[in-house]
Amino acid sequence: MDKIDFVILWVDGNDQTWLNEKNKYSKAKVDSDEKKYRDYDILKYWFRAVEKYTPWVNKIHFVTYGHLPRWLDLNNPKLNVVKHEDFIPREYLPTFNSHTIELNIHRIKNLADKFVYFNDDMFILKELTPEYFFKNNLPCDIWEEDILILDKTSDLNFAHILVNDLKVINKNFDKHKCIKKNFFKWFNFKYGKGLLKNILLGFWGNIAGFYNYHMPNAYLKETFVKVWLKEQQIMHNSCLTKFRDDNDVNQYVMSLWQIYSGQFIPKSHKKFGRIFTLNDNNTKLYNFLKNPDRPMVCINDGDVQNFDKVKNELCTLLEQKFPEKSSFEK
Repeated sequence: MDKIDFVILWVDGNDQTWLNEKNKYSKAKVDSDEKKYRDYDILKYWFRAVEKYTPWVNKIHFVTYGHLPRWLDLNNPKLNVVKHEDFIPREYLPTFNSHTIELNIHRIKNLADKFVYFNDDMFILKELTPEYFFKNNLPCDIWEEDILILDKTSDLNFAHILVNDLKVINKNFDKHKCIKKNFFKWFNFKYGKGLLKNILLGFWGNIAGFYNYHMPNAYLKETFVKVWLKEQQIMHNSCLTKFRDDNDVNQYVMSLWQIYSGQFIPKSHKKFGRIFTLNDNNTKLYNFLKNPDRPMVCINDGDVQNFDKVKNELCTLLEQKFPEKSSFEK
């Protein structure tokens, strides 16, 4: 098995220098959601989990505006601290758009040809082998078609971005030719109920949508290069926006590209994690963390009114689960 790197993005929403620069470009109606930036102080548990459950990782590329956690040991040989200016083209900087950062990950110096991209709210909870992410030198994923539905509860900005991803994929791939060429990657019992959706939507001419598991994604670096070559304009335009914009594409265009080109290995939906959105009563999340039945979890910020209380509860529970310092801590 070749080397596999992890890439994680992090922002310190309390960094005054970052806030001052952000406010230079921010408008009252743009990107005003503080939940994207407030910090529950749980990042160190991400590193503890990685060291405990995936000690085989080659390198961790820690992507940041420039701020760093006080506890982070910069001398760890597995750690590569990457500032935006180190890999994102200058014409796109400064950026406060996570899509810009994601779409340029492949430019990180010395990044392995195979890597896994994490948000900082995604945690490993059980021992994982390299084959969980890559088999036969291909990323593991699920080909699960779905229908994008917009309702009162939808995040319209995010939905627009998913539609843009779909437009790129439908433009570059003939769905039925892809199915014919990779039939048993499309028709695969590992997908569970997702297989039924594939069958029902298989008669539809275009790709109607896709199910988003919102978990760490395994990528081939070459996929990013291909998409940039094929769709340079929309990639460029997405990266020019300082904040998330309805016209952007995001990293999912890369995973979809791998799927419809057949450059992946089918993965069981049961091997993905669970997603929880924080509020003021997180009993289900806390019970899951104590006894997880899936190997990963995504802890989305949400409608939390009593921030300090929830932060303390979450930190206490993760400290109990990961009490030993990792080598990434001073």
